[in-house]
Amino acid sequence: IAAAVDIWAQGPAALPPPRQPQTPVLPVEGERNVLITSALPYVNNVPHLGNIIGCVLSADTFARYCRLRRWNTLFVCGTDEYGTATETRALEEGLSPQELCDRYHALHADIYTWFRISFDHFGRTTTPQQTRIAQDIFQRLLARGFLLQDTLEQLRCESCGRYLADRFVEGTCPFCGYAEARGDQCEKCGKLINAVELKNPQCKLCRGTPVVTPTQHLFLDLPKLEGQLEAWLERTWAAGDWTANARHITRTWLRDGLKPRCITRDLTWGTPVPLDGFRDKVFYVWFDAPIGYLSITANYTEQWERWWKNPQQ
Repeated sequence: IAAAVDIWAQGPAALPPPRQPQTPVLPVEGERNVLITSALPYVNNVPHLGNIIGCVLSADTFARYCRLRRWNTLFVCGTDEYGTATETRALEEGLSPQELCDRYHALHADIYTWFRISFDHFGRTTTPQQTRIAQDIFQRLLARGFLLQDTLEQLRCESCGRYLADRFVEGTCPFCGYAEARGDQCEKCGKLINAVELKNPQCKLCRGTPVVTPTQHLFLDLPKLEGQLEAWLERTWAAGDWTANARHITRTWLRDGLKPRCITRDLTWGTPVPLDGFRDKVFYVWFDAPIGYLSITANYTEQWERWWKNPQQ
């Protein structure tokens, strides 16, 4: 505190000159290297003040603080562009998913520039790097025995010739009777729904009646990781960096036992699954989207692994 008061009394002239960032910003041996990301904003909307405050502003504030401290700082973000919400919005606007993403990515970038959000790089998830890294992670999981194959029952619209993702189905909620429930959640009672549980289901595209049809999918074998995860959590919790709420939620998941998690979808807009028998499917967006942090960094610099696989620095 005394040192801070002394520096404050001396005024700005006593401060060291601002750090001149290298291009690209890469970790430097012997220095404090800080990689900052903020939650990737979903591409199918116009950002508003709530998005700015809830998504990117806190990270921007911290990035500015780190740079003032002369720490070697990289701040990346980008639009999250795959998934059924993009397909739905594209249908509403009469565009292809790629056209929709191109339009809204540019709009997002312009708005964040107007607000002077200090990204070093603002990218997107629909890139060749995203495909390459996501498929590489998938192949590593497959080779190490962390994937399962199982059959799911899904709604298929014969008129449209496609399996229907959750958001392409509407029907009557099996819990409260609300007549316009979505295939993933009822907006009235808030309960999560499996689309095949809907009463009187309708295809949102043609208003036809879909039929329940079996389809093969791939799952993360999360139960296989349960023991390792518990041991890691105990070590991490002992360090005291987790909030009480985060610990409670995680303990609840472990108490109930981890379940296999489906990572594929019968869609066309997404990262293709590179495995025979599944090449007509794409990765589920929640498998794919978190990898966007890596791929956006990889689009910024070919040496992205120095940030993401370099804990020593």
